[in-house]
Amino acid sequence: MAQASAAANRILSLRDWSKISQNVPKTVLPGSDSQGGAEITFSDVHFKYPTRDIPIFNGLNMTIKKGQFAGLVGASGCGKTTIISLIEQFYQVDQGKITLDGINVNELDINEYRKAISLVAQEPTLFQGTIRENILLAVDEGSTTEEDLHQACRDAEIHEFIASLPEGYGTDIGSKGVALSGGQKQRLAIARALIRKPRILLLDEATSSLDSESEKLVQAAFERAGKGRTMVVVAHRLATVQNADIIFVLGNTGDGARVLEKGSHKELVARKGVYYQMCQSQALDR
Repeated sequence: MAQASAAANRILSLRDWSKISQNVPKTVLPGSDSQGGAEITFSDVHFKYPTRDIPIFNGLNMTIKKGQFAGLVGASGCGKTTIISLIEQFYQVDQGKITLDGINVNELDINEYRKAISLVAQEPTLFQGTIRENILLAVDEGSTTEEDLHQACRDAEIHEFIASLPEGYGTDIGSKGVALSGGQKQRLAIARALIRKPRILLLDEATSSLDSESEKLVQAAFERAGKGRTMVVVAHRLATVQNADIIFVLGNTGDGARVLEKGSHKELVARKGVYYQMCQSQALDR
């Protein structure tokens, strides 16, 4: 108990409550009842992690339009996952601003803001229990119908698999989803993200640990899931974002990461720049 208490106090001491208090409800989330996603804009964003002196971004500018499927690619350490964390408001920017449909996210109610966002991480977090229980963890009890559950699973390309199981949605997946394959776990995580009906869907290296067959299934799942919402996908394998509306190629320039190139896959390959070289290294040049 003493060790747990001391550890909790150390965590709390690292939190900058003065910044978090800025997220007291001020502005209603714009268009929260509408479909189609939201426009996300990074304007002259400067950021470094509280425990590090090296800047991650030193004037990042980037706009993801409403309803776009946007891919973030680049070498390790160039800030791709940091962008996801900043969109989620896990950290506050040091300078500049991030806006949602033109409104600074710091002016929004943080709880309502996060309700509009779903995140699927590289390693899905699953718990001992049934498939139904794991998916419905994302919503309040009684707020979702059985049809909503089935539709989320159809969009995640996993409904047919679940229906084929003897106990269907009542199937126990074991501790950490041990009864499921990697691709099935990831599609289950996507279904859990979609059941919340988010305006913004974030995927952070969601296919990097999967085999090629599972990757194709998960890729089809999130491309289908991205319809009608803004989707931001961090990818190491370029094939994952080959069909994106816009791809941002990030890179370090010595004083922080920035966008080196942007455009569709076809446009970037034709430019024969950084992205083209990345495609060559992964044998993806079409």
